[in-house]
Amino acid sequence: MVSKQLTQFLNDNNLLPKFQSGFRAQHSTETAVLKVMADIMAAADQGDVTLLGLLDMSAAFDTVDHQILLERLHVSFGFSGSVITWLSSFLDQRTQQIIFNDMTSDIVTIASGVPQGSVLGPLLFLLYTADVPVIASNHNLGIHCYADDGQLYVYNKASGADSLVSRVTACIAEIDLWMSSNRLKLNSDKTQFIWLGTWQQLQKITIDSITLNGSIVEFQSSVNNLGVKIDSNMTMKDHVLRICHSSFYQLRQLRTIRKSLSMEASTALVHAFVASRLDYCNSLLYGISNELLHRLQSVLRSAARLVMRKRKFDPISDDMRDILHWLPISQRIQYKVALLVFKCLRGQAPPYLSESLSLIADNPSLRHLRSAVHGNLVVPRTRTARLGKRNFFVAGPMLWNSLPSELKQNNITMDLFKSKLKTFLFEKAYPKLTLN
Repeated sequence: MVSKQLTQFLNDNNLLPKFQSGFRAQHSTETAVLKVMADIMAAADQGDVTLLGLLDMSAAFDTVDHQILLERLHVSFGFSGSVITWLSSFLDQRTQQIIFNDMTSDIVTIASGVPQGSVLGPLLFLLYTADVPVIASNHNLGIHCYADDGQLYVYNKASGADSLVSRVTACIAEIDLWMSSNRLKLNSDKTQFIWLGTWQQLQKITIDSITLNGSIVEFQSSVNNLGVKIDSNMTMKDHVLRICHSSFYQLRQLRTIRKSLSMEASTALVHAFVASRLDYCNSLLYGISNELLHRLQSVLRSAARLVMRKRKFDPISDDMRDILHWLPISQRIQYKVALLVFKCLRGQAPPYLSESLSLIADNPSLRHLRSAVHGNLVVPRTRTARLGKRNFFVAGPMLWNSLPSELKQNNITMDLFKSKLKTFLFEKAYPKLTLN
């Protein structure tokens, strides 16, 4: 109840950091990575390279200083009176005890940290660290946080790589100083850096390391960003290969118990252990190569054979269409992108996504076009096909404009939109045979 009241107050007064996606309604790791990658792809489309740094805090939730937190809530967010008193009582006099090998430690009073198991603890942490995005903004750097994970990025021409490194180093030094004064610590061991851009532009960069707090951190050829493996050229090859590897491993484990399972049970397990991997952040896979799509499709077909008790090379397409009703990989990706666009237009997505999409009907110079009455979106111009059109702010409108008009009506509900969208994509994936 308190969490809902505080969240309402913070939203009404626009006090939550715009680029903080952790523990917030309508926000997710997917929307966070999608926004960052959209900015980076847009930069690459213009011939720029991007320096991306992935920051991580050490045991951040456990080191929050209660007095600093209460002071910040009062000064920065306007909490006072009984609100501060209640929050103080919520934090104070908590205890901790450890049991290990039948041995029990003494009960110790906790002097710092927010309860991670509560709905209120994570919200308080977001407010405690709200100054971090401000520091990055003061250095004219892009930043996006998800709880205690931060994505810090800046882009420019390859000839200005030295200045990019200097700006990032200066920003991280200030963030590190701020953290030290607030009882937090930047985890240097988990901090990663990578250059992102087209192959041609990356060949012009010779800087392969960055110095942080006296330690040299080598640049990576691929990094793990909130569960998504990103390579320097943004082909998503490393990510796809990892999905395939982990999915086939799960399928091998499930195959050993398939005879003991009903079809419903095996379908549920496949969705839990395989399909969830294929669908996680799959909006980032829009526009990847056909070779990578084929690899993912082979995982889906193997999963279908497991459910249907088919052998390795048995035909499975008809079963996927007529019995399982599974969308192929390409259409699953389109489904996710279209659904995100729908949420953006209905105010059910983060502002950092929805603000970059605009209806043709809302543009004075374009509203006279016939497409304006069909609910179409403005498609930004791009220079390159490989990265420019994979950018969500370009791919989303292009895909949306290709949908039937009935799916773009203002009065359509989300449940109806999902149903009609799947039907449309299903018929597109499995066209009906015509008889001569």
